[in-house]
Amino acid sequence: MFLISSIILSSCATKEQIVYFDGSENLEGKQNLLEYEPVIQKNDVLRITVSSSSVNEEIVAPFQHPMMRQGGGSGGGGGQNQSLMGYLVGSNGTIQFPVLGSIEVNGFTRTEIQEMLQVKIAEYVQNPVVDVRIVNFSVTVLGEVGSSGRVQVPDGRITMPELLAMSGDITYNGKRRNITIIREVNGVKSVGTIDMTETDLFTSPYFYLKQNDLVYVEPNYRTVKSAGFFSSPGAILGLVSSTLGLIFIFTR
Repeated sequence: MFLISSIILSSCATKEQIVYFDGSENLEGKQNLLEYEPVIQKNDVLRITVSSSSVNEEIVAPFQHPMMRQGGGSGGGGGQNQSLMGYLVGSNGTIQFPVLGSIEVNGFTRTEIQEMLQVKIAEYVQNPVVDVRIVNFSVTVLGEVGSSGRVQVPDGRITMPELLAMSGDITYNGKRRNITIIREVNGVKSVGTIDMTETDLFTSPYFYLKQNDLVYVEPNYRTVKSAGFFSSPGAILGLVSSTLGLIFIFTR
């Protein structure tokens, strides 16, 4: 009977293991403690556009990407075309920008790069406006989610709850308390975990995801066991029947 009870109990999940954001009422009125903006890394592809409200397009054209000057900036285009119209951050952390030459961008935020380029371009163009986007920003999610795979992030900003929502949420068979994030910054890997059942996740350094993060949702105990001896409900019922039969024989 102990064996039967253990099987039944191991197949059940508590509310605390399933429900997200336990104690969320404590978040009421709290300010966001995390101010996040993507930091540019090596191998990022940046799409940089330059405009001005004071001069016509011909004046700012020399500062546009060559593909955009040839008319490649029009139309939707796929991810590959977007990358072709971008500036690859090289292994030395720089991009080659028209007129200005080599520009150090590694370790800077988008806002910092925009402000830096505006100052430099202002020597040639009146009131320049610079917009910087990361066109190859993506994260990968694997494991017990509705739809695993690579997720493209057009605006370069995504949180863990947003990623899970875009991936079809964690399945009933996934662990919500121990989600693994593998992160690489300039060739150095780090590993962290996040608990979706607690509100502490909102202050975690892994709440905001970074370029090329790998997120893994581990299967729960019930799923792991089902891949072994207890591969189906029929197998469990068979074990229960056998156990009851042995009890009946030895207690007659």
